[in-house]
Amino acid sequence: MTPEPSGKVRALVIGAGPAGLMAAEELTKAGHQVMIAEAMPTPARKFLMAGKSGLNLTKAESPAAFFSKFRGPDAPDFGQMDFGPDDVVRWAENLGQPMFTGSTGRVFPTGMKASPLLRAWLARLIESGAGLRTRWRWVGLAGGFHFATPDGDAMLQPDVTVLALGGASWPGLGSDAAWVPTLQQAGVSIAPFRPANMGFHVAWSAPMKKVVGQAVKGVAIHAGNLIGRGEWVISQAGIEGGGIYELAAAIRDGMPATVDLAPDVDHVSLAARFARPKGKLSLGNWLRRVLGDPVKVALLLEWGQPLPDDPAGWAARTKALPLQHAGPMPIDRAISSAGGIAWSAVTPELELRALPNVFVAGEMLDWEAPTGGYLLTGCIALGRHAGRAAARRLAE
Repeated sequence: MTPEPSGKVRALVIGAGPAGLMAAEELTKAGHQVMIAEAMPTPARKFLMAGKSGLNLTKAESPAAFFSKFRGPDAPDFGQMDFGPDDVVRWAENLGQPMFTGSTGRVFPTGMKASPLLRAWLARLIESGAGLRTRWRWVGLAGGFHFATPDGDAMLQPDVTVLALGGASWPGLGSDAAWVPTLQQAGVSIAPFRPANMGFHVAWSAPMKKVVGQAVKGVAIHAGNLIGRGEWVISQAGIEGGGIYELAAAIRDGMPATVDLAPDVDHVSLAARFARPKGKLSLGNWLRRVLGDPVKVALLLEWGQPLPDDPAGWAARTKALPLQHAGPMPIDRAISSAGGIAWSAVTPELELRALPNVFVAGEMLDWEAPTGGYLLTGCIALGRHAGRAAARRLAE
C-alpha cells in the first residue's frame, strides 16, 4: 500500500541514498508502511556517480581490519552494527547482482555498474509497499515535517522518521547540508563539516606540467603508522585519487607524509643503483634509468630539493620524499565529508536525543572512512541500524 502524499504516515525516510534506502528496507521488512522523500529528481545520485567507474561496494577483509579504517570523535565501533563486508555481498547477491573480488580485495558487481543494483533495490522496495516521492525537499519542523514539493507545500506527521540526507560534499548531487540550521535550532549538536577523501593543493613548478594528468603507480605513502599503496594522479590543482584518499584524513589533520618511490627496493640496493656512473647523461635521463618511470623522476626533482650529491643520499631521498602540499581541496570537491551530527546527540540506537522518534543515518553523522568500499558499507550499515531501531520503536 502506497502512503498518502501528505498528512499522517507510519514511517518516513528523508533521503534516498544508500543509508536511507537501507533504512526503508528494514522498515518494510518489519511490515511497516514507509514513505521515502527525496529532494532530487531521482534517487541515489551520489551512489550512481560512485558507480560510473565501477561500483566498489565493499572490501574483502576481516571485520576487525575493515572497521579499523573508520574514525570520528566518539564514534562507536562500527563492527558492533553486525553488518560487514560479507553481509554486504550477500545482500547485493540477494538483489540478483553477482559480485566478484578484485586482486586488491575490492568487491564489485560483475557488471561494474551501480544502476542495475539500484533498479533492483528500488523495485523490491516498491513491491514491499514503500512509496517514493522525488523533488520533495524538507524545509522545516514546524507542526511536523514540512516539505516544498512540485505541487506546493506538504506537511507529514510520521510516527517515526529516519533522516539520511548526506553530508556536505558533492552538493550538486544532493549532499548540501541544508538540514544543518533546522536541526541546530532543534537543539542538535553538530560538528563543523570538513572535506574527507579529498585531494590536496600543490603549486607545481613549470616543469611538472609535462606530467599533469598522469598516474603515480608503484609508490607508497607513509603518514605516521599509516601506509598507502594505491595509485593517485597528478592534476592541475595538485594530487588526487584513491592512493591519496587512503591517508587523506591523517594528512588533513596535520600528519607529515612522505612518498617512497621505490617501496619494493631496499635502501642498500637502491643506493647501488644510484652509484652507477652518470656519464654524459642529463640528470633527468640518468634518474629515469635508475627509477624507470618519468613520473617518479618528476616528483623526485620537484619535492627532493636540495638534491643529494651521493648515492646514499639519493636512495634516502627516494625512499622518504617529503609530500609537499598547500592544504586540502575544498569540501565541494571532496568524495565525502567529516563532521556532522555529534555522536553525543544520538542514542546507541541512532535516535536524536533532542527529537524523540527521529533517527539518523549515513554521512549526516560525524564519522569518516576511506573510499575503496569502506565508506559505502558504512553508510549501508548505519541505515540498517537506524531502520531496525525505528521498526522496533513502531513495534513498541
